[in-house]
Amino acid sequence: MKKASLIKITFAAAAFAAAGAAFAEDGRAVIEKVLNVKKPAYNHSLIKMDLIAKNGSIEESREIEEYGRHNAQTDTSDVVIIFKNSTNKGNINTRFLQMEKKNADDDKWIYLPALRNTRRVNSSEGDKSFTGTDATYDDMSTRELDDDTHELLKEEQKNGFNCYVVKSTPVNASKAQYKYRIQWIDKATYVPVYAEMYDKKDGSLLKVLTVEKLKNIGGYNIPMSNVLKNVQTGHSTRIAITQRKDANGNALDNIVLDKPIPDRVFTQSFLNTGK
Repeated sequence: MKKASLIKITFAAAAFAAAGAAFAEDGRAVIEKVLNVKKPAYNHSLIKMDLIAKNGSIEESREIEEYGRHNAQTDTSDVVIIFKNSTNKGNINTRFLQMEKKNADDDKWIYLPALRNTRRVNSSEGDKSFTGTDATYDDMSTRELDDDTHELLKEEQKNGFNCYVVKSTPVNASKAQYKYRIQWIDKATYVPVYAEMYDKKDGSLLKVLTVEKLKNIGGYNIPMSNVLKNVQTGHSTRIAITQRKDANGNALDNIVLDKPIPDRVFTQSFLNTGK
């Protein structure tokens, strides 16, 4: 499924209602452009993930390897995440596979080294934390464009980006994790650079996602680092693509785009063995 990430009596009243409808159509058009942003056929990156307590201390630091592939014909993506290292040794070699499906729940499996077993993640577990992070399994998944209504609220600057601000409200509230989401979408790239997710229970602000750095690599606009914060608990998760040094001491980003990755990587067998 696609992620959209991420809605009377007097003439004056009628004019206001018409303007609102136009904004809703504009909001949908913005999100549709977000979905149509060019994607690499393959991506392979090394990532640092920090789980950060309310007081700012790092509870756990992880080194993650991520493989991804995108099928342009079906417009679906698959991803494999491997915990190569962690300050919590019990999490080392945790592996996760997600295979995107159109008009259906995504397939997800996780390998837990303590159990030495791969298990399927059921759709009923969507609101559970993904390996102790501030993201849930549903956050890892995606939404179809028409799963939500999209309303263009305004246009404004956000963290140095000139943005469209779009509110996305679920059409079927019972199947959605949040009451609604508001995204700040960079006009130049159509990449969401900031987002707010609102609590389904009482409509209060629940989570905030901030893209700290956006970089164009090989014609693709890649969020190089971002922070997801649960504002109700104060806990946050930061992920950033790491760097290495070349022979001349120059910093190189640990990300490779459009280099084919073997199909075997995106299988349960690979999840079980890591090879």
